[in-house]
Amino acid sequence: MKKPILVVKFGSASITTKEGEVDERIVLEVARQIASLQKKYNIVLVSSGAVAAGKRFLPSYTGTLSERKAAAAIGNPILINTYSTYFRPFKISLAQSLCERHHFSNRDQFLQLKNTYEELWRNNVIPIANENDVVSNKELKFSDNDELATLIAVGFGAEKLLFSTSVPGVLDANNKIIEKIETIDRDVLGLARKDKSAVGLGGMTSKLNFARLANQMGIEVVIFSMQTEDAITKAIKHETGTLCLPESKKISSRKKWLASGSLIKGELMVDRGAEEALLKHKSLLAVGVTRIVEHFEKGEVLNIVNLDGLTVAVARAKMDSSLLSQSSKKNLEIAHANDIVLL
Repeated sequence: MKKPILVVKFGSASITTKEGEVDERIVLEVARQIASLQKKYNIVLVSSGAVAAGKRFLPSYTGTLSERKAAAAIGNPILINTYSTYFRPFKISLAQSLCERHHFSNRDQFLQLKNTYEELWRNNVIPIANENDVVSNKELKFSDNDELATLIAVGFGAEKLLFSTSVPGVLDANNKIIEKIETIDRDVLGLARKDKSAVGLGGMTSKLNFARLANQMGIEVVIFSMQTEDAITKAIKHETGTLCLPESKKISSRKKWLASGSLIKGELMVDRGAEEALLKHKSLLAVGVTRIVEHFEKGEVLNIVNLDGLTVAVARAKMDSSLLSQSSKKNLEIAHANDIVLL
């Protein structure tokens, strides 16, 4: 029987000190707790911290793109070496996995990545993933490692996704931890602080947005802090942090890829009739389109928004958007129901 998949993401603020060094005390705790979980789960660690660890070697660092790339190049070996040092006593081997956005948007490359991870797990090796900052470009990069962790969790069908951050969980208006969130709606997103940590790219809003996507794909999410004793173990048992509950619907691996891994290239606005048809899991016909918001080509993935501008689905196009202006094409199928994912 295959083991369930556990993805644990560590933000820069939770894995490095204020001086920019990798926090060895935290890494030791990660190693100790992961060692106790490896028999039960196939584990992926997603770790930020390379830029934070490397920038102290650049005296004139101001945060430009080229400086971030240089800092990542310096910091990556420091980060992976620290992890290896503290995992070695537990007889756990690690593999570094530097990912780029196209590894997920290109389905063939994504399947290769998935096969590689499965081979690592068969040999009891834990992959540590991070964005390949050195070569990633502005157009084809992750918004942050929260996105990378979520794409891995969704694409690989993880059971649980844990976000380690600098605060103990999602806080309410009185700064008390919300222990359980059933639905991540606008009210919940409004509670998130808009600032980001001084050393990382993400923030609570980012985590909640990606937690929402993971929940929609049936994945349980916990947002927690490593400052709590036995934090990872307790997070899995729902004894610390904020638990974001998954939806119960079952989604095929192809649809999971459409909803998360694919790059959105276009956008259509549809009328109420088309929206209702989509909610009934029908195909999208050209007659229901009111406006082409952003053009696309056959085979590309697009957002479908309603008259209020809210995204209701993503879909893989069966035709070019240029054909929609032809009146004779009104009854053509833009996207088949099997290639549409409701959001």
